[in-house]
Amino acid sequence: MISSQVIQTSIEELRAITKVDLCVFDLEGQEVAATFATEEVSKEMITGFATSPADSQVIGVYHLLKILDEGELIYVLIAKGISDDAYMIGKIAVSQIQHLVVAYKERFDRNNFFQNLILDNLLLVDIYNRAKKLHIEPVVPRIVFLVETKAEKDSAVMELLKSMYSSQRGDYITAVDEKNVILIKALEKGDGYEECNSIADTIVDMMNTEAMLNVRVAFGTIVQELKDVSKSYKEAKMALDVGKIFYAEKNVSAYNTLGIGRLIYQLPINLCHIFIHEIFGEEGPEDFDEETLTTINKFFENNLNVSETSRQLFVHRNTLVYRIEKLEKSTGLDIRVFDDALTFKIALMVVNYMKYLDSLEY
Repeated sequence: MISSQVIQTSIEELRAITKVDLCVFDLEGQEVAATFATEEVSKEMITGFATSPADSQVIGVYHLLKILDEGELIYVLIAKGISDDAYMIGKIAVSQIQHLVVAYKERFDRNNFFQNLILDNLLLVDIYNRAKKLHIEPVVPRIVFLVETKAEKDSAVMELLKSMYSSQRGDYITAVDEKNVILIKALEKGDGYEECNSIADTIVDMMNTEAMLNVRVAFGTIVQELKDVSKSYKEAKMALDVGKIFYAEKNVSAYNTLGIGRLIYQLPINLCHIFIHEIFGEEGPEDFDEETLTTINKFFENNLNVSETSRQLFVHRNTLVYRIEKLEKSTGLDIRVFDDALTFKIALMVVNYMKYLDSLEY
């Protein structure tokens, strides 16, 4: 329902233009908003008029009018003054508030619609029927962005996103929990994932500079129809999780670039334990010292290039070779060989995934 503050602002603006005082009461006779002291307006006056069949009534210096929503009485408005002008200003105020009620209700209904849409709580026929009623185009290329903050400041994130993207351009912003804000972005014809990545980068930069928030953004795949928006949302959610597990250094994760991380994310935990035990035996990567882990990660970053890795680690080439050979003795894997390096890399990713699952249990 529309807030009393919005109604207050509306009637104050009318009062400033017309010099006619206005007030709004609910059906229980409680004041909602007013531009003058309403002590003389009795509760019985309001409730009596509310139950009468008349659309308007004059009582003393007050013009009483009814505010309806789809034919149902929701408020009583009073325009103070005995002239016909006061009555006309009252009618204008009624019309304005009724339009505000419709607009706010539609915005609420849209938010509710998209929340149920992404959570698969709507039947196919309901999707298109409600979309038509809410003036939402059913066939438009769209993609879902998921914005997660480390701090619980989703309201600040939502307000900033609303200033960047609007429903007038077909973009909708909602939330399904306290940590994540969802942007359902309508795309231009011909837009692809390069444009989507630019949008994600823009969101990260704006949140950092305007709201001083460090956010992580993930997005799904582009869908062509409204009914498939939930698919893009689920992909964005997976991309957010996979990004946090395997690509923690990145602020943007795209579902279509998750690679092998997406496969590992869907592995049963018992298979992960079996795989790690087969590769490392009783000792896992968590038992490696910091120097060994740094060497391995830097070696993989440089595509198994010994010379470049030794240069970036500021060690002699022979020192790096010694570390690699020492690792081979303890694990049986020579990470200079592609197959062994691939096995080792996957094993490290599986270990990170297992750590992530362990963290969820606590």
